[in-house]
Amino acid sequence: MKKIKFKFLLIATFAMIVFVANAQDDQIFKQSGDTIEENFQKVMEIPTEVPKTKSDQIFKHSGEIIEGNVLRITEFGIVFKYAGEDTENTISKYAVERIIYGKSQRVEEISEKIIVNSAKDWEKVIILEDRNLIAGLKKGSEIRGKTSFVNFHTANTGDKKAMQKMKEEAAASQCQFILILTEKSSVGSKSNSLGGSQAIKTGISYRY
Repeated sequence: MKKIKFKFLLIATFAMIVFVANAQDDQIFKQSGDTIEENFQKVMEIPTEVPKTKSDQIFKHSGEIIEGNVLRITEFGIVFKYAGEDTENTISKYAVERIIYGKSQRVEEISEKIIVNSAKDWEKVIILEDRNLIAGLKKGSEIRGKTSFVNFHTANTGDKKAMQKMKEEAAASQCQFILILTEKSSVGSKSNSLGGSQAIKTGISYRY
C-alpha cells in the first residue's frame, strides 16, 4: 500500500513539473507571437560560428599587403591564392619584402628593398631577363641605351656603356628594374671605319 502511495506521489510531482514547464513555454511563445514550430525554426537558423583560419600575409615593398594562402615559392616568385578565391597567382620575389604565415606566424624574408633616388644611383638598378620577374611591379617607360656610331669602344666596353646609359635613365625616374627587350651590337667594318663598335639596347623600366 505504501509503495502504491509513493508511486502515485512521484507521478503527481512529475506531472506538476511538466505542467509548469509547458505553461512557461506557452507564455513565452504567446509573448513572442510565434508558434512552437516557428520558434523551433528560429532556433535551427541560429548560425554556428566556425573558427576562421588565419590567412598568410604577403608584404610588398610598395606598402601593399596581400591576404591569402601561399602555396609555394619558386625560382622567380611566390605562388598564392587570394583569400576566398581558387585562382593561383604569382608575384615576383623582387616585389615582396616578407611573408607572415597565418598558422604559425613565422616570418620569411624574401628580398631587400632597393632605394633609387636619382641617376647617381644607377649602379643599384637590376636588369631582369625573364618576364616572370616583373609580376607585381609597376611598369615605367620604355628606355634605350646606345653608344655613339663613331667611337673606340670594343664590343665589351660598348655593351657596358649602353647598359649604363639605360640604368641611368631608369634611376633618374626612380625605377629599380629594367626588363631587357632587345640587344644589338656591330663590330669592326660593320659599325664604322675606325674599327669601333656600336651597342644598342632597349628595355622597359619598372618600380615597386
